[in-house]
Amino acid sequence: MQPDSFRVGLIEDDPIMGESIVQRLEIEGWSVDWWRKGKDALGSPKLALADIVVCDIRLPDMTGEDIYRQVLGSAATPPFVFITGYGEIDQAVRLMRLGASDYLLKPFVFEEFLLRLRQNAQRSSKANPADTPRLGVSPRMREAESLLDRYAPTDLPVLITGETGSGKEVAARVLHRRSGFAAGPFMAVNCAAIPAELLESEIFGHERGAFTGADKQHLGYAERTRQGTLFLDEIGDMPLALQAKILRLVEDRWFYRVGGEQAIPFEGRIVAATHRDLLEESGRGRFREDLFYRLAVLPLHIDPLRERPEDILQFMNQFLAEAAARQNRSFKGFSSLVEELALDHPWRGNVRELRNRVERAVAVCPHDYILPRDMFPDRVKGEVPQPAFESLSGIRDDAERRHIGRALSITDGQIAESARILGVSRTTLWEKMNRLGIGGKRSES
Repeated sequence: MQPDSFRVGLIEDDPIMGESIVQRLEIEGWSVDWWRKGKDALGSPKLALADIVVCDIRLPDMTGEDIYRQVLGSAATPPFVFITGYGEIDQAVRLMRLGASDYLLKPFVFEEFLLRLRQNAQRSSKANPADTPRLGVSPRMREAESLLDRYAPTDLPVLITGETGSGKEVAARVLHRRSGFAAGPFMAVNCAAIPAELLESEIFGHERGAFTGADKQHLGYAERTRQGTLFLDEIGDMPLALQAKILRLVEDRWFYRVGGEQAIPFEGRIVAATHRDLLEESGRGRFREDLFYRLAVLPLHIDPLRERPEDILQFMNQFLAEAAARQNRSFKGFSSLVEELALDHPWRGNVRELRNRVERAVAVCPHDYILPRDMFPDRVKGEVPQPAFESLSGIRDDAERRHIGRALSITDGQIAESARILGVSRTTLWEKMNRLGIGGKRSES
């Protein structure tokens, strides 16, 4: 994919480096607005139009952090990638925690620079035409999106449940971007990945001298959330002692830094997610029942991928396009046998496993089409598997189901447009969808 629609805002005072970046990006098809001072960038309306901003941390009139903190208060903050020297890594990490997309150390290799920029620009909502990402085309995911739309205008806590890799964080990000908290940052905390002894400090922050090694004040995720969304992923793995403080945060909407005496108000929204049955965990004494009921005011369950086969081919094509763009490859698609194997696969790792398999296939496939040995080497092992013997009617139904699913994916579920490209009437398409158990949405056009 040639990223010629991406627009870069460059904030760099070094004329040699700035000129080099501008020239290289323009060769790649990017358009660039270049400012040499922070105040010039902040005063330009073009900054808000950028798909991505590249900013030096050290500038003559202010720091890159000063610029980023001011831009964060706006309704639409483009992704920021910071350029930093070795002595500024701590500041770059702090900016990442504030919500910055990425940072690169000087001197950097231009190919890596372009790759990282392309990846972050493609993740930007501005770089993608859709207003927000979609959860899928299956009836279950459309129901989930409908719930998210109803939850979005409120400030009540949301609890998202589902298997690992099923897309809980994606759902949380969709909710954030459709809510009144979208102008603020989305702060994601993986409660299972952070050591228990550090988790409280990471969420609530700490004062200088609060414990050994706390040589300066640290602002936690709750404080950096401001009027955004605090996403507590895998909250079922949180220690019981910390659960009590999360309950206070939910109920009273204030908290203390570790070692602090001043109550700090919490202005954001709390969204939690877990792959565990929290009521069952509560019965075993591993999760507070009162916290469960406070978090589950607005519940949302994400079904495993194997229970929504209509989404499999949609995600395969989406991930293929993304991976091919990142690796500068071009493909015509998947072979029909790959699609059959995908629809038959158990997907124990859910959407995450699907993405990983597609990305691996893109990396190793030397052909125009992704073949079974590229996508499912563990199942094929050098031999083309023979499909189970089915009746002609079963084969016909499967083929129609896949073909209609592709059309619905292309048209975002619009029945009228799907019927047009399939060459049938809307009535005929509705009848086939009802018979085959496929969901969609009506359109008058």
